[in-house]
Amino acid sequence: MENKKLTSSLVASLLIATNLYSAEELSSITVTSATKSEQSIEDITSNVDVITSDELEERHFTSLADALNSLPGISFTSNGGIGSTISLSLRGTSNNRTLILIDGIKFKDHSSISGTDISTLMITDIERIEIIKGAQSGIWGADGAAGVINIITKSAENNSFNGNIFTEIGSFNTKKYGTQLSYGNKSFDIKFDAQRISTDSFTSRAPKGTDLDKYEDDKYENTTLNLKSNYYINDNTKINFFVTDIDSLKEYDGFSGPNDTLMKNDSKSRIYNLGYNQKYKNHDFILNINKANIKRDQIGTTWGVKLTNNDTKNIELKDKISYDKKDYLVIGLGGTEDKINFTRADDSSNNASNKTKYLFLTNSNHFDDLILTESLRYDKFNNFDNKITGKLGAKYNISKEFYLFSNIGTAYSVPLLIKNINPWGMTNFDIKPEESKSFDLGFDYKNFKFTYFHQKVTDLIDWYDPTPTDYYNNDAIYRNLDGEAKFKGIELSYKKEVFSDTLLSLNYTRLSAKDKDGKYLARKPNQNLKVGLDYYGISNFHLNLNAEYVGQRYNNYDKAGEQTGKYTLWNIVANSEINKNVSTYIKLDNIFNKDYQIVDGYATAPRSAYIGLKYKF
Repeated sequence: MENKKLTSSLVASLLIATNLYSAEELSSITVTSATKSEQSIEDITSNVDVITSDELEERHFTSLADALNSLPGISFTSNGGIGSTISLSLRGTSNNRTLILIDGIKFKDHSSISGTDISTLMITDIERIEIIKGAQSGIWGADGAAGVINIITKSAENNSFNGNIFTEIGSFNTKKYGTQLSYGNKSFDIKFDAQRISTDSFTSRAPKGTDLDKYEDDKYENTTLNLKSNYYINDNTKINFFVTDIDSLKEYDGFSGPNDTLMKNDSKSRIYNLGYNQKYKNHDFILNINKANIKRDQIGTTWGVKLTNNDTKNIELKDKISYDKKDYLVIGLGGTEDKINFTRADDSSNNASNKTKYLFLTNSNHFDDLILTESLRYDKFNNFDNKITGKLGAKYNISKEFYLFSNIGTAYSVPLLIKNINPWGMTNFDIKPEESKSFDLGFDYKNFKFTYFHQKVTDLIDWYDPTPTDYYNNDAIYRNLDGEAKFKGIELSYKKEVFSDTLLSLNYTRLSAKDKDGKYLARKPNQNLKVGLDYYGISNFHLNLNAEYVGQRYNNYDKAGEQTGKYTLWNIVANSEINKNVSTYIKLDNIFNKDYQIVDGYATAPRSAYIGLKYKF
C-alpha cells in the first residue's frame, strides 16, 4: 500500500510537469506574463504553455533551447554545439519577434542581427518557464509580436535554511556543477545560486557526414551567479532585489573553416532589478527599476565588429485594481532606453540609442463560464512613429473538461539598433518597425488541445546589397521590404495516462511560412512531431523516452540549398531517488547516433551520454 501511494504521488508530480492538470492542480499554477499580473492558468485567455521545475528536473534538458523545443510551435537553429548561437522560431517567425524576459525583465540584445541569443542562459535555477503565444505588444510593447517567453528563477523557501549541490559529467569531457542556498523567515528571504559548465564540445563547422574527430574541438565554458532577495516590511509591503551575472566563453569557427583556433566569443551579461510592492485595499502597486547589460568581445576577429556593449534600462509603475472576485484592471506607465555601441577590428566605432515612454491597461472579466480580456498600449518613441497596439482574448468553458479560446492582436517589432548603424555597410535610420497582426482559435477537450494560428507581418526588415559581387563597396543596408509575409498553421497536443503508471505526451505542429510572393522562408520546418513516454511503475524510479521528428526544411529561401529536415532523434533519461536527500540520473541523447544538421555546414551532437548526482539539504 505504501508503494502504491508513492507511485501515485510521483505520477501526480509528472502530470503537473507535463501540463496534464486536474482541476485542483490547474488552479494552483499561476502565470504572470499573460497580463503583467499573477493569475491562475485556468483564467488566462491567451494560448499559454508552462514548463515547470518538475519537468526540468525529470528531463534534464541540456539547454534552454532543448526545453523550449519540447513544446508545439517552437523550433530553433544553432550554429554548432552547446554555447553556440541559438535562434528561436515561435510559430515560424524570426527570433527578434519573440520577447525574452528573465523574472519579467527584458533581456534584449541590440548588438545581434538575429535578436537575443539564449545560448548563455543556464537551465538549473528555473522555477518555471511561461510561453505566451501570439501578438503581445498590447501588453509588453515592442518585440512581443510573436509571443513572450518569461524565464522565472527560483525563490527562497520561507522559514527554513535549505540548499542543494549537484554535478554532471558526460560526453565531450563535459562537467557541470553548482549549488543553491536559501534562507527565509517572516522578515526577509534570500537565495544564492551558482552554476558552472565546461565542455570540450566538438567542432562548430563541418561538412555533413564527416567524422567530427577530424577537426579541432570548439570548447565552451559558462559561470552563472544569481542572487534573489525579498524584505517584508509588513504583510502588505515588500522590497525585492535580484541580480544575475553570466560569464561565458565560446570557441567557434570563422571563415577559415573547421580548424579555426583563433575565434572566440567572450560574453558577459548582467541583469538586475529593484522592486517595491505595496498592497492597499483593492490595489496592488508595483514599482520596478531594472537594467540588462550584454557585452561581447569577438576575440580573434580581423574584420567587422570586435566589441559590442548593449544596455536596456526600464522603469515601470503599475497597479492591479481588483473590483470583483475575479475581475480586475491593470494600469501602468513607464519608460525604456536602449543603447548600443560597437568597435570594429580597425578601431572605428559607432553608437545608437532609442527611448520609449508608454502607457498600458489590461482588463479582465468573468461572466460565469466566459472570460474576456482586453489590452491596450500606447508607445511614444524618439526614433519612430508612435504606436497604439491592442489585444482581445476570450475563453468559454463549456464544461470542466472542454473549453474554447480565441485571441486577436496587433503588434510591432522595432529594428535592432545594430541594423540601423550597420557596421558591415551603410547606416539607415529610416527603417520602420515591422507591423504584425495575429489570430488564433482553438479548443481543449480532455487533454487534447487544438490551435489554429495565423499571423501577417508587413514592412519586413531585411538585408539588401545592390552590388553583391563587390566585397569592398560597403553599400549594403538593412531596409523594409514591400508586401506581407504570412505565417499560419496548426498546433496539436495530447497527454494521457495510457496505463496505470505510464504517461504519453504528443504534440504536432504544421507550419506554412511564406513571403509576399508566396515563397517559403528559410530554415522553417513544415511539420514537427514530438513524443514522450514516461514510466513511473517502479518505486523511486522514473524513465522517460522522447523523440522528435523534423519535417521538410531547407537551408535557403524558396526551398533552395540543402535539405536539413526529414530526420528523427531519440533520447532517454532515467531518474532514481536513492533517498529523500540524494537523487541521480543517466541520460542518453541521440540514441541511434543520427547524422543531421540544423544549419547546413554546422555540426550537431552525435550520440552522447551524461550522468548526474544531486544532494539536497
